[in-house]
Amino acid sequence: NASDALDKLRYLSVTDPQLSKDAVDLDIRIQTDKDNGIITITDSGIGMTRQELVDCLGTIAQSGTAKFLKAVKESKDAGTDNNLIGQFGVGFYSAFLVSDKVVVSTKSPKSDKQYVWEGEANASSYTIREETNPENLIPRGTRLTLYLKRDDKGFAHPERIQKLVKNYSQFVSFPIYTWQEKGITKEVEVDEDPAEAKEADQDEKIEKKKKTKKVVERYWDWELTNETQPIWLRNPKEVTTEEYNEFYKKTFNEYSDPLASSHFTTEGEVEFRSVLYVPAASPMGRDDITNPKTKNIRLYVKRVFISDDFDGELFPRYLSFVKGVVDSNDLPLNVSREILQESRIVRIMRKRLVRKTFDMILGISMSENKGDYETFWENFGKHLKLGCIEDRENHKRLAPLLRFFSSQSEDEMISLDEYVENMKAEQKDIYYLAADSVSSARNTPFLERLLEKDLEVLYLVDPIDEVAIQSLKSYKEKNFVDISKEDLDLGDKNEEKEKVTKEEFSRTCDWIKKRLGEKVANVQISNRLSSSPCVLVSGKFGWSANMERLMKAQTVGDTSTLEFMKGRRVFEINPEHPIIRELNAAFKSNPDDEDALRAIDLLYDAALVSSGYTPDNPAQLSGKIYEMMGMAISGKWSTFDSQQSASQPPQTETLEAEVVEPVEAGSQK
Repeated sequence: NASDALDKLRYLSVTDPQLSKDAVDLDIRIQTDKDNGIITITDSGIGMTRQELVDCLGTIAQSGTAKFLKAVKESKDAGTDNNLIGQFGVGFYSAFLVSDKVVVSTKSPKSDKQYVWEGEANASSYTIREETNPENLIPRGTRLTLYLKRDDKGFAHPERIQKLVKNYSQFVSFPIYTWQEKGITKEVEVDEDPAEAKEADQDEKIEKKKKTKKVVERYWDWELTNETQPIWLRNPKEVTTEEYNEFYKKTFNEYSDPLASSHFTTEGEVEFRSVLYVPAASPMGRDDITNPKTKNIRLYVKRVFISDDFDGELFPRYLSFVKGVVDSNDLPLNVSREILQESRIVRIMRKRLVRKTFDMILGISMSENKGDYETFWENFGKHLKLGCIEDRENHKRLAPLLRFFSSQSEDEMISLDEYVENMKAEQKDIYYLAADSVSSARNTPFLERLLEKDLEVLYLVDPIDEVAIQSLKSYKEKNFVDISKEDLDLGDKNEEKEKVTKEEFSRTCDWIKKRLGEKVANVQISNRLSSSPCVLVSGKFGWSANMERLMKAQTVGDTSTLEFMKGRRVFEINPEHPIIRELNAAFKSNPDDEDALRAIDLLYDAALVSSGYTPDNPAQLSGKIYEMMGMAISGKWSTFDSQQSASQPPQTETLEAEVVEPVEAGSQK
């Protein structure tokens, strides 16, 4: 109300300069008496006459501001003033929520007299009288005095008032001063101890120095509370980067500069102004990706703070790291969660805020300083991947911002645009492989044939990567293809050769399938292997080995789904590998040979591990490996030692003979 009174005076003074003839600064001052629970709010605005007191304060839902705006709009030679805040005519009565009594003393430049309106919370009437006390006279404006209820006297504490003003009225157009206790440090002389003074007199050579001490002298004075200016109301061309950074630090209590900022005004069916920032670091704990209530977006209506408690109404969850302010003149002051959820204005605002955010992030990615986007990706890359899953409408904006390691770039992440640029002329798809690390992906058998053909493969090493890529499905008309799944097409099919190979190994495949039973869905010839004998691939619509590992690690999981999804596995063999050729020969000569059947079991277990799956029985696998090792090295070194021992002649020890002297019979010797 004080801000509106000042705005009205400023507006009307343009056509009637006599209204502001008293040289009084346009400001708002708040003074508190915490001992008695009294708050006094004084403005130097337009004030009210006696009749206006009756009309505005004596009638509920009679908004003086709304009436004023209506008159301005009806005036042909005057424009509207969007800085006015009041709308409903009930704001004043909220004072009685915390006050037993409210006193309004007001002086209008249109009247020579100052009037006092007084009302009590439980009374059915109010009084208006003329101010006769010279000490209470004001040159112009309104003084509102709240006599707080006993339980609400805490509001009269100066620090609490200052905090409330900074939070809710920081960006009101006029300066707001609060009455604060301050201190100044002074040095004062200290009286000397009589004993020390006597010793000093005895020794005249010692130069006397007056002793002092520092004391803090307390006093009360006015302090400007809303010193931060609403930077979004200014022309973006006139605001420097330093000013944007300073505003960011003060508003969000940050210590470092943001990575980027975006200042824009949206006009048309919905009008609002906004300044958005991308922080330089993620918050401690990094739990904001699952918690959209971050209080990072502050909503203002006509520069008055409304709320920062949103649950995805203004920004989707995956962009919850973005900080900023949004100021709209189209939203009502009494905006609530229900209004935000159902408001068409808010839906339009959200759409444009998200679009501007993507433009800002794209600007970071295209910056000459690559380190900025590396920092951004390290802190907020997971948020964008979550966006790929949750926001299908913005896939085209999200995809160019993604970064991955690849088989040709293991140390530095690349974008999807860079991958597409490096694609071979005959390459139709974007290949990827999900693993727990770059080293695991690098050594997997799935890569063998693709590396031979110099085809680049993206390494998805983050747990969320695989789901994000599957949600995208394609990029620039190139489908994403998982090389660890069946029916991999590398575009180099030789139908005649495949036909011959299939005829030769088809029965062997059936034999291996019979041995493995329900462990695999099928056994077939592989087109992705070159040096490995076999590999275990997942079904086209089943989980990959990486996804199966992640699902097993879930705290709450559905074991029945797990069994169903992992049941579709395909065992692929490399017909050119010596082991497979030996097995093919074993099938033709003796398909029931125990050694050949054990070799199939061991091949499956080895493929299980090399393909990224977890063996169902690790101890049994270890036993098979020990058995095969025993067969391979049996007698290899022990036979060599026995042969070497037999070839060397036995060594005999040479003993020296002892010389014994002859002894006479009967002698004592």
